[in-house]
Amino acid sequence: MKPQLFAHPFSSYCQKVLIALYENGTDFEYLMLDEEHTDVLAEWQALWPVKRFPVLKEDGNAVMEATTIIEYLMLRHPGAVPLLPADPREALRTRMMDRFFDNYIMTPMQKVVFDAIRPETDRDPYGVNEARTMLDNAYGWLDGVVSTTEWAAGESFSLADCAAAPSLFYADWVHPIPETHPNVRAYRARLLARPSVARAVDEGRPYRKFFPLGAPDRD
Repeated sequence: MKPQLFAHPFSSYCQKVLIALYENGTDFEYLMLDEEHTDVLAEWQALWPVKRFPVLKEDGNAVMEATTIIEYLMLRHPGAVPLLPADPREALRTRMMDRFFDNYIMTPMQKVVFDAIRPETDRDPYGVNEARTMLDNAYGWLDGVVSTTEWAAGESFSLADCAAAPSLFYADWVHPIPETHPNVRAYRARLLARPSVARAVDEGRPYRKFFPLGAPDRD
């Protein structure tokens, strides 16, 4: 039985896993998490009461968290694109960059977005300013990293780039990457030109009207 992915196409972490699946042409069943599929929602919540997605299910077992799902796919469904290097030192670098994108770009980006969803009386301007400062610092550091390599962890597309693509895609909407960081801007463009990333972005396109801060008329 092929793996089942509980996901939504506009979710950044779901896109992270979808990019990995599309890179290797992995056959899977897409279980849409929305109000029209109440049976899917019920099964997902039973599998993972924390109510975060994506979740992968295969052979009766559930795998949570996007990074873990991708590593699971590399073990159970390896393809032509090895998203985690065989060399332990290179793999360590890849994992570090994966955590960088999740913790220092995705997380502060989501802080700004989720704050916009709150009632105005419950908003946290101090926390939002902290998140924007974190993004500025992360952009600055990343500009040096990708100044000499095509991809985040070297010359091969990897787990780190699966994390980078949705992180930078949405972060640039929330807190634009400044022109003073041309290497980050060029890297984001390379990511969006990658067929697996472009496919994930296109699948989320119909839902842009729901973006709390208003999706820009680009990308």
